[in-house]
Amino acid sequence: MSQLTTMTIRLELELKSRLDKLAATTRRSKSFLAAEAVREFVEINEWQIQEIENAVKEANAGDFSTDQELQSVLNKWGVNGDWMATESSAELGPGGRIHC
Repeated sequence: MSQLTTMTIRLELELKSRLDKLAATTRRSKSFLAAEAVREFVEINEWQIQEIENAVKEANAGDFSTDQELQSVLNKWGVNGDWMATESSAELGPGGRIHC
């Protein structure tokens, strides 16, 4: 079983009222709901920071997508990538590559 600790937080009156209502509706304690919210916030932010660090490592290692790989992703999402044909290699970066 994990160890628990306590923490005091200050909430705006309107947010506390909403939390009270949510706790009553879900039959969960305000403490449980707040802990879940903090847990989710921490997990999302840890994930985002890790992804950013990974992307920076890839960029520093020169691991970039080719024009064809980028065009494939744009096509997949239905984005018009015609701008690629008008950009010069110097504007796109080394080797005419864009990281994605």
